[in-house]
Amino acid sequence: MESSRIVRVGTRASTLARTQTQLMVDALRLLGHAVEIVTISTQGDVRSDVPISAIGNDGVFVRELERALLTGAIDAAVHSLKDLPTAETTGLSLACVPQRASPFDVLVSREHVLLAALPAGAVVGTSSIRRVAQLQALRSDLIVRDIRGNVDTRLRQLDAGNYDCLILAGAGLQRLGLAERITQVLRPDAFWPAIAQGALVIQIRNDDAFLRQALKPLDDPTTHLAVWAERSCLAALAGGCLAPIGAWAQQESDGHFELGACVLDNSGDSVERLLAKRSSAVSSEQQAVALGQSVAADLLDQGAFALLSQMRSRGL
Repeated sequence: MESSRIVRVGTRASTLARTQTQLMVDALRLLGHAVEIVTISTQGDVRSDVPISAIGNDGVFVRELERALLTGAIDAAVHSLKDLPTAETTGLSLACVPQRASPFDVLVSREHVLLAALPAGAVVGTSSIRRVAQLQALRSDLIVRDIRGNVDTRLRQLDAGNYDCLILAGAGLQRLGLAERITQVLRPDAFWPAIAQGALVIQIRNDDAFLRQALKPLDDPTTHLAVWAERSCLAALAGGCLAPIGAWAQQESDGHFELGACVLDNSGDSVERLLAKRSSAVSSEQQAVALGQSVAADLLDQGAFALLSQMRSRGL
């Protein structure tokens, strides 16, 4: 019988991915569902010795999970939503977006020194061109070095003295119980997070009506609409999840949603940043998409298409 079905939930092998998946599994079990966790390796996890962009651009952390969904090896996959390309995979849908954790990037400093107080020449570890550009705009005298690996690996490299500080997603540290490592929260307008950062999503097959219904209680409407606005902005800019584009949508006190987004380029002598913001009433996915598209249109009017095209021509 469908009511006695065991739901197989796929996850990446990293500690953070397994922790995030466990949160969703626990929530499903509280709703009375039997759940089994299936661990799947992805290219992004296995090839941690090279930059993400060298592996294959968008979707390096999700392709194998999506393949397992399509073949029926698993019934659902838990993703960090910022890792998912905006183009939906045929046969699959994003069924549930739980309440978002902190969307912001954070500074983790070995000596607990704030960004503004770091000495010239301090070494900052990050693998994101979005973070690199924003760091250079704020502190061009810092040295930025690429770093890969899971959160534990990066923290070990920091503690070993290979870096003076790291830029990480605050949500990951919070979910791992490592919030005490956070030195400083980096917020807009000075520092914009990745699209949908801090949000999880549960992906299922389109024809799985049982699971779609089972996941409804876990969906958070405010988070859902906010990340839909952010992702539609990214899609309208034709920017992938590795592009130097930041955005954050938040619900205001009057119920409207404000979406801010920026496009960055640090290929010249200075960092170029295009920024746009809009606020509107949003109570449906369609309205969230419209908000995202309107902010993207403002950025395109400022020259975002040319900026992103130049970066693509350089292989970024």
